[in-house]
Amino acid sequence: MATPDRRRDVPRVDSVLADARLQPLLDRLGRARVKRSVSGALDRVRRGELDPGAAVDAVLADLPPRATALRPTLNATGVVLHTNLGRAPLSPAAVEAIIAAAGYVDVEFDLGSGSRARRGRSTLEALRRAAPGAGDAIVVNNGAAALVLATTALAAGREVVISRGEMVEIGDGFRLPDLIESTGARLREVGTTNRATRADYVDAIGPQTGCVLKVHPSNFRVEGFTRAVPITELGGLGVPLVADIGSGLLSPDPLLPDEPDAATTLRSGATLVTCSADKLLGGPQGGLVLGDAATVERLRRHPLARALRIDKLTIAALEATLDGPPTPTSDYLHADPELLRRRCETLAEKLGPHLEVDVVASDGTVGGGGAPGLTLPGWALAIPTGFAERLRAGDPPVVGRVEHGACLLDLRCVPAASDETLLAAVLTAAGA
Repeated sequence: MATPDRRRDVPRVDSVLADARLQPLLDRLGRARVKRSVSGALDRVRRGELDPGAAVDAVLADLPPRATALRPTLNATGVVLHTNLGRAPLSPAAVEAIIAAAGYVDVEFDLGSGSRARRGRSTLEALRRAAPGAGDAIVVNNGAAALVLATTALAAGREVVISRGEMVEIGDGFRLPDLIESTGARLREVGTTNRATRADYVDAIGPQTGCVLKVHPSNFRVEGFTRAVPITELGGLGVPLVADIGSGLLSPDPLLPDEPDAATTLRSGATLVTCSADKLLGGPQGGLVLGDAATVERLRRHPLARALRIDKLTIAALEATLDGPPTPTSDYLHADPELLRRRCETLAEKLGPHLEVDVVASDGTVGGGGAPGLTLPGWALAIPTGFAERLRAGDPPVVGRVEHGACLLDLRCVPAASDETLLAAVLTAAGA
């Protein structure tokens, strides 16, 4: 007896695409993405792995819920600026601003005169207000780009004077010496690994000096027999002083006494301050350059500035971050430990009938290279270690940390409004 030809039972691609259940997905994901999934399902039908009547169900199961592979995730690690989870979460005001800027907007247009206007002018005004002492500002696409633009405009073909103890490596293996030398500048190292003096800088400065660079070692600490030259001693050396403060604190914060801020650094004598926007500021990815108006204008006019400039969505989100309500980053850094404990106890009471759970003290961290060594006292749920992988595979994924033989779910960076979502995720992982 002849084997039935399965190809006769395979639906046509167009007929599957016409199914009413797929129409919302066609609108949201586009025809090409849905068609790829349909073709994959029909290949399975041809191989006998899938019943023809189940093709649409297979497509629905295969397609993502949104037009990006990025998945909103609950950060239960206790690390506020978790680089692998996108660093600073944006405030509702910043999210709303991004949506408003998604279409046509007057980003570089004066509606009154009908002529071209300065790009992102209201955002730059907000940045100058937030950083007293800054004569002007420019924003590029990340913190490294801010430093590259500054050293390129001031020292390409010349020397950048820097302490040996500040030749740092930033994330993913990028090293400061390589970054600066890529601009065409030459490094002039002064001092030793653990000690430098003002005299070291004075002796190194000459006709070939483009700028002095002062780098805050934001992701490590050197202790013991050490000495670094403060900004106040470097500001009057007759050449531009660029201070990279790293994590983007614009004004002093009592919680972070050892973290330099832009306002104080400028007041102490820096010509320019460079830093990130998506760390302690709590905004979108961006690199900030603040300081002397004439020097900032020199950077703005450099051809590299055009290649590094930010888009309208970042402009909008940054303005909303600067002028809007406190950011999630600020809220998480300053979270009340007693409130975190009560939230943990409430969740533990609900989880208790279904799995082994304890409420334990948990020290959070700033993350993102900010405030190394600083701990943020808080509380976490301690559940069996095996839950870590199951929670990461859930919807939404929950990322905790495995420590002391348990999976810890630290609530510092979990919004209180998401406690029920976290509860449901843990119960699902427990099979309850």
